[in-house]
Amino acid sequence: MKAGAGGAGCMSFRREAHVPKGGPDGGDGGSGGSVVLEADAAVSTLIDYRFKHHFKAQRGVHGKGSRMHGANGEDVVLKVPVGTVVRAYDDDTGQAGEMLADLVCDGQRFVVARGGRGGRGNTHFVTSTRRAPAFAELGEPGDELSVELEMKLLADAALVGVPSAGKSSMISRMSAAKPKIADYPFTTLVPNLGVATSGDDSFVIADVPGLIEGAHEGRGLGHEFLRHIERTALIVHVVDMTGGYEGRDPLEDYRIINEELKRYAAELDARPRIVVANKMDAVAQDEAMQESVRRLEEQVRADSIAAAEGDEFAPSPIDPKLYHVSALTGQGVDALKAAIATKVRHLREAARLEASDAESFEKVWELRRQSREDAFTVQREEDAFVVRGKRIERMVLQTDQDNEEAVTFLQHRFRRIGLDDALREAGARDGDEVVIAGLSFEYESGMADDDIYAELDL
Repeated sequence: MKAGAGGAGCMSFRREAHVPKGGPDGGDGGSGGSVVLEADAAVSTLIDYRFKHHFKAQRGVHGKGSRMHGANGEDVVLKVPVGTVVRAYDDDTGQAGEMLADLVCDGQRFVVARGGRGGRGNTHFVTSTRRAPAFAELGEPGDELSVELEMKLLADAALVGVPSAGKSSMISRMSAAKPKIADYPFTTLVPNLGVATSGDDSFVIADVPGLIEGAHEGRGLGHEFLRHIERTALIVHVVDMTGGYEGRDPLEDYRIINEELKRYAAELDARPRIVVANKMDAVAQDEAMQESVRRLEEQVRADSIAAAEGDEFAPSPIDPKLYHVSALTGQGVDALKAAIATKVRHLREAARLEASDAESFEKVWELRRQSREDAFTVQREEDAFVVRGKRIERMVLQTDQDNEEAVTFLQHRFRRIGLDDALREAGARDGDEVVIAGLSFEYESGMADDDIYAELDL
């Protein structure tokens, strides 16, 4: 993503008959266009970005005389599916970095690369002692970076469990979804979505492919499946009470899935959860299976009590009731749908209350971002002092280095933000080389403040 650079400000003076001293009238340069990501419910995949990888916004137009400001560059707006995660990407290492945005609402926007601000014309540098400034600012370069886009499913509830626990049969019974259903493990290889209705409430439910022990480490395509669970507000844990053709212990399956969710992402441990005992139609005729149901009920109640008491080692907040269901016959499905719908409704209300603080959070984030941009560092590297900082580098790049008056103005700005003091503390001496934004300067200490800048508001 490459944003447009800002246009240069104009250094101009009014030229008009019978007006011998018209004064400066240089216009400002236009701001560069930004690259913006916008979540759109009408977009379902990231296929548009599979083959086109480079996006560039327009640059701003330079300012002109007669106080004519340059036009702003147009933004590039890229549509992405709702549920897209944006991360910084390092081209050198090929690794994704910190998360930049999580677009979970239709119409939500995120400015990936911010366009450079236009340079100020010479009209901005007039003071009572300097009536004819002969310099203007250059345009600010636009941001340029690489990002990784990842789409995660957005669902209110997710069906999780070991392979062949009956999750696909469950979603087909609860909604109109028609996933592939068979009696062998890993029939489901991609998540399926369905819309379920209970009374006046409806919710989106996802059938996530089966998880196995070690899924948090990527075994059995664990990462491919687990990432979709991060989106869901409610986890519906489906347990096969028959043990499947392998004769597994249902209680051990329950514990394995809880442990895999916890190890994959700590926040999943705090996710509300409902536990479902599936295939109960086969349990009625088997005493060993009935005993497994009783053991699972006791474990679910114990986990619920432990979580309520604030035990940090307890599983996530969990409904103390074990729901007995048969996806094959439909037994208990309506009661399960009602419980999920009620839980989802409460979670949505809580989410709306949290969203009410979003505006104030954005203001705090903006202040922190500004603070990071204003900061700079001074480091001794070989025979030069290297200064790094977004704001100070922007000052240098917006200065015409061939204009002596503009460079003098830049030196005064350096003193105002404390760069001279920082260099002195770092051990700089007269004649030492100072490198900022790839440009070299010579350090001179003891420079007196220039009175002509005393009235400038910087």
